Amino acid sequence: MAQQAPQTDIESARRALDETLMERLRRGLPATSHLKAAIALDLDGGQGWTVSIDGRRMSLAAGVDPGADTTVIADPTTILEVFSGTSSGVEAFLDGRLRVRGNLALSLRLGGLFGNDDAPPRFERALEVRAAGLNTFYLEAGTGPPVVLLHGLGATNASMLPTLWDLSRDHRVIAPDLPGFGESSKPIRSYDAAFYAQWLDAFLDEVGVERASLIGNSMGGRVAIEGALHAPDRVHRLVLFAPSPAFIKKRQFVELVRVLRPEMALLPLRVPHKQVVRSIKRLFAQPGRLADPWYDAAADEFIRIFSTPRGRIAFFSAARQIYLEEPHGETGFWDRLRGLTTPSLFIWGQRDKLVPAGFARHVERALPDATSIVLEDCGHVPQYELPDKAHELARGFLAD
Repeated sequence: MAQQAPQTDIESARRALDETLMERLRRGLPATSHLKAAIALDLDGGQGWTVSIDGRRMSLAAGVDPGADTTVIADPTTILEVFSGTSSGVEAFLDGRLRVRGNLALSLRLGGLFGNDDAPPRFERALEVRAAGLNTFYLEAGTGPPVVLLHGLGATNASMLPTLWDLSRDHRVIAPDLPGFGESSKPIRSYDAAFYAQWLDAFLDEVGVERASLIGNSMGGRVAIEGALHAPDRVHRLVLFAPSPAFIKKRQFVELVRVLRPEMALLPLRVPHKQVVRSIKRLFAQPGRLADPWYDAAADEFIRIFSTPRGRIAFFSAARQIYLEEPHGETGFWDRLRGLTTPSLFIWGQRDKLVPAGFARHVERALPDATSIVLEDCGHVPQYELPDKAHELARGFLAD
């Protein structure tokens, strides 16, 4: 348990934070700001402020508005450090000093909104580009060899935060929200691997990267594989955390799924918060390894996106494509996988219920030169469940 700061230090930090907010209020927000949102700053006890943003204009009110788009909960010192650029918001979130409820993506923008121009290069920056005609929200941190992080189905770039923070020590790390998810555009279309590979190619152009290593989790791993098959000269290495392959068994519902159109998701579909938390916890071998606030933040973000018609359609379209992908044949995943020439590291979770570690033997047959490792007592999200081991393996492979 963290040691509580003396009351005099808390009051000093509170006054300094108040001065920081007032100074930002006088200066206005960056010219690139187009947000309209309310951000509540809860000083870990119900006291705090609510910041209202409308483009470049900002207003400040005392008190924590329960209807704010996002609520950032931390002690005054932590919030002050994040806003002044002396501490990373991602680091504070990962080590439990800062909690978020509501719009998680909005909280990830706070450093840039409040003017941390002198923050160290390792600290995260929230940016946007237009790639393949689609607005793409992404986080960037660090300098060095470029690495692009690709998240899984129903997730956002926040699911890759431990990897972003670890690798940003000596890499330029770029973590986009895939089209259809998070803050990126959500066109009504088929979200298949070929679409994502073409988008990824355009995204690399927009962020000024000629060649990068790709790290993907679950569906993001499948996107990374397709990216390397589509443009092998642009991909240095692949690190794949429990990538979702084409199903070989349990294909008896293929014809039914073909008939079910994702556009049916236009109809409202309420998902209770507790149910989402339970579903997320099933992805882990030992859910207790993660603090409850992380589950709450992830569930809030999923529900926020899933509550929109386009968010639901994109989710079901991507899930449908994962199930419908042909395993064999000229266009089949497993036959095409044999043509992958990019050096690849596959990391599986021994207790992964979603993508069983048994897929490792199929990968080994298709790619005898690839490295395939099964982590004991690990589920579907090794970057969160066993971050030290997962990132040690990733770092070693990227350095070879």
